[in-house]
Amino acid sequence: MSLLITWVANTLAIYLVAYFMTSVQVASFRDACVAGAVLSLVNLIVKPIVFVLTLPFTIITLGLFYFVVTAFCLWLVSYFVAGFAVRGFFMTAVASIIISILSAVINRALTKAKD
Repeated sequence: MSLLITWVANTLAIYLVAYFMTSVQVASFRDACVAGAVLSLVNLIVKPIVFVLTLPFTIITLGLFYFVVTAFCLWLVSYFVAGFAVRGFFMTAVASIIISILSAVINRALTKAKD
């Protein structure tokens, strides 16, 4: 159930960010759903591995390199999902931060609504 709530939260966050940011493009809501599912899986499987591998850089930069890891995960999703595109490294980093914040807020709201 937790993975389903995370998927819905990521989907809504991606769709909202694509609506407000021109550098993030989603072809349809179906593509946003696919991108949300892939982002949930990437955050579940790939992100912890990349975080451990880049831990020395994260420590040296006092945690700022974690934004690069998050941006890499979003770029990876845009690479695998045909109807989802993010342009530019800086805008990918900004979009990943906004998606993370929106997803956390939506996730918390859906979890409280479930209880």
